[in-house]
Formats: sequence, structure tokens, C-alpha cells
Amino acid sequence: MPNPRGFVQHRRKVAPSRPVAERVRDYHEVHLELTGQALRVQAQRCMGCGIPFCHSGCPLHNRIPDWNQLVERDRWREALDRLHLTNNFPEFTGRLCPAPCESSCVLAVNDEPVVIKEIERAIVDHGFAEGWIKPHPAPSRTGKRVAVVGSGPAGMAAGQQLARRGHQVVVFEQDDRPGGLLRYGIPDYKLPKGMIDRRLEQMAAEGVEFRCGVAVGRTVTAASLSAEFDAICVAIGARQPRDLPVPGRELAGVHFAMDYLEQQNRRVSGRAAGVGRPQISARGKRVVILGGGDTGADCLGNALREGCVTVDQLELMPAPPSARARANPWPEWPVILRSSPAHEEGGQRLFGVETVAFDGGEGKVGALDLRGVAARPNPTGGMTLEPVPGTGRRLPADLVLLALGFTGPSWGEALEQLGMLRGDGDRIKVGPGGATGTAGVFACGDAVRGASLVVHAIAQGRSCAAAIDRHLGESRP
Repeated sequence: MPNPRGFVQHRRKVAPSRPVAERVRDYHEVHLELTGQALRVQAQRCMGCGIPFCHSGCPLHNRIPDWNQLVERDRWREALDRLHLTNNFPEFTGRLCPAPCESSCVLAVNDEPVVIKEIERAIVDHGFAEGWIKPHPAPSRTGKRVAVVGSGPAGMAAGQQLARRGHQVVVFEQDDRPGGLLRYGIPDYKLPKGMIDRRLEQMAAEGVEFRCGVAVGRTVTAASLSAEFDAICVAIGARQPRDLPVPGRELAGVHFAMDYLEQQNRRVSGRAAGVGRPQISARGKRVVILGGGDTGADCLGNALREGCVTVDQLELMPAPPSARARANPWPEWPVILRSSPAHEEGGQRLFGVETVAFDGGEGKVGALDLRGVAARPNPTGGMTLEPVPGTGRRLPADLVLLALGFTGPSWGEALEQLGMLRGDGDRIKVGPGGATGTAGVFACGDAVRGASLVVHAIAQGRSCAAAIDRHLGESRP
């Protein structure tokens, strides 16, 4: 703890964002960076706690006080090495993770926490700028082959860890390029795609092979994978969207949010969008987004950049409080109102609103019928939503995007052929280390956990890779 009074002397400071009027005209990153002395000052606020609660808040158990101290001392390369010990892709988490570590920071008991996420991002960006981040191929090969099904953050993390242990890894991806939802679900203004590509190049140099346009279960069978590989890691994510079966759902103009985001990401990258499917665009339209989470916010930012006429984001639940409730103490995750940069850019947020029906003429959506709902405590300790009399209203809409979350992985040919069992919430049922009911087959990420954070996906990918490595070691002659 180089400056024991740093947390007293300095206030929390985050990096500024680009002006709204400028950034809504492009897809470049929204956030700027703290650099040099400003970042070192923020690192001084870390108290170097004897029991660092930030470790428990981080699913990867990043050694946060260690690299905070190294940054404060201007020892960036050592900080990068310490960061990479637990996190394969800190440039992803430093941009996309909501930072549960910061909510668990001891300073957050009665002050503003350390800007952990800001420092993490700066360390890895500095490492790339200095050319310190290079491939780390295994010094020798085991002769064992592993198939990874899915190239999102869980599959990437598992694949890289296994390759570095000396196994031959082949990653299968049904899309035309690797990256999973990082590639086609996250807008460029949050995660520039070049950041994915440079990690893929690193992994390729470490011996990982990527086979794109391959749908396991259709293009190749599970039986053929089992015959070719010594182990299989299933990391297909949880991409089955939750629907809203109300009257008028069949009308044109009502789409799942991820279909829209994928098309828009393809357009931004200069690739064909929605081939063989209806083209989805917000340009010149009155847009309504159902769902108040990150996916809905990503739709909001895209719709504004496309040039929509209006955009409303509707949330079924009531608005959360602006500060922790007494029943939600530190170091629990704070259930508070959160806003993304997209909410600063425009549009309207409506809370406690339920969609009763979609309506429109000539087979196209033209409006939503809404009513207010209120949350009431129920005997089980949860909340029940009840309609509020006299709150019915109609909201015009030319495009409706359903961002209502995901029910789990798509239970198609791949999971059926691999003999996967369904667990709670329609997820893949696994045992310790991601072992499934099929010998030599493991699963990790959102397909096991349910739709969650990128940091959880990376953590599960690493854990699953360790279990596969142990399994392969046990099977060696």
C-alpha cells in the first residue's frame, strides 16, 4: 500500500465519454481513457485490504490489489502479467463487465469504490500498445485432441487454456466468423471487433484451429466428433430468446432483439446482413424495445445511430431505487437503477409497463396496447405483478424489438446427439468441472449457467478447461 491515505486524499474519477452529439453519428468507442498520472492516482485509492472483498466479488478472482499497486508504482508490465494470471481477455471484461468487484470494494461501504474496471482496461490496452501481449504456445504437445463447440468468451477461454496445456484444440463455430455474441451481439461502440480479432490471432499462433460455418449436429455429427477427438467442450451459449405470446405477435415488424443486433453488427462490419431473412432497420421508424436490460440498451444505442424517429424502452418491473435499500447491504450486488451510455443519448424509459397486445393494419405492427403494473409482496417472499386499473394506453410503433432475455441454449441436434441432460431453467445439466452425463463431454458458459456476464463465461471456460485437462491426464497411458 504505497500511499496509505490515498483513499482519503483522492476522490473517485472515471474516464470521460465522447460527446453525445459526436458519438451517435458513428460506431467508435464511447468511452475515452484515463492515462498516466490520473490513473496512478486512482490506483492509490486501493486500500490493499487484508481481506480483499473485491476478490470474492470477481468471478475470476482477479488479484486486484496486486495490480492496483503495480500501476501506482508505474510497473505496467508486471501489472499485465498479474492480470493475465486469472483473466484471458481483460479487454473484454474491462469494457463489458458491470464490475461486481467494485460493488464489493471495501470503500463502497460508505464511499465510492476504486475504479477497478477502468484500471483493468488501461493495463491491457497499455500492454497491446507496447507490444507486450504475444502468443504463448505450449513447449510440448500431449497428442490429445479437444473439440470446443462455440467460440464465444467461454469457448475462447477454454480453447486457449487447453492449447497452452499442450492439447490440439479445434473450435467449431456455426457463424461465418468466431466470437459468438461478442462478434454479432455486442455493438462496436462497446467492443470494437478488432479486439476480438487480435486475440483470435494470438490463439491461432498458440495452435488453436477455428472452423467456421460448421453447425455441430448438422454439418458434422456428434459421433464424428467423438471419433476424432479425445474430449469435447460444449460452449454454445444461451441464445434461445424469450418470446411474448400476446395477440398480434405474428405482425410484421415484431422481432427478437438479437436478430436486429446481429444484422446491424454485420452491416457495421461491411458484411451481408440477414441473408434470406427479413431486413430489420430502425431508420425513420418509431421503435419500441421491450426489456430493460443490456440487450435492450444495445438496441437503443443502435436505433439512435440508425436514425429512428422515436425510441422507447419498456420494462415490466418498477424502477429500482437510486441507492441501496437497507435490505440490500454491502457487499451484496446493489439492486439499483443503472443506466448505460445509450440512455444518455436519447429515447425514453418506461417502468412498470406491461404489453397486452400488438396492433396494426395490413399485417404490420402500428401500436402496442399497454397497461401499468405494480409489484406486490407475496407469501413466498417474492413479488407479484398486478395490473393497475385505469392505466391502459396505446403507444405507436413501427418496429418492436423483444429483448426479454434468454431461456437457455437451443436444444437442437447438437445437444441431442451429444446426449446432454436438461437441468434447471432449460440449461445443460453438469457436474463438477462441467462434466456431463456423456463420457468425455463437458459444458460451460451460458449454456450451463444461463445468460449471464462475460466474466462468468470466461471463468467457466477456464474452469472447464482445467477439468478437461485433468480428464485427459487420467486417460493417458
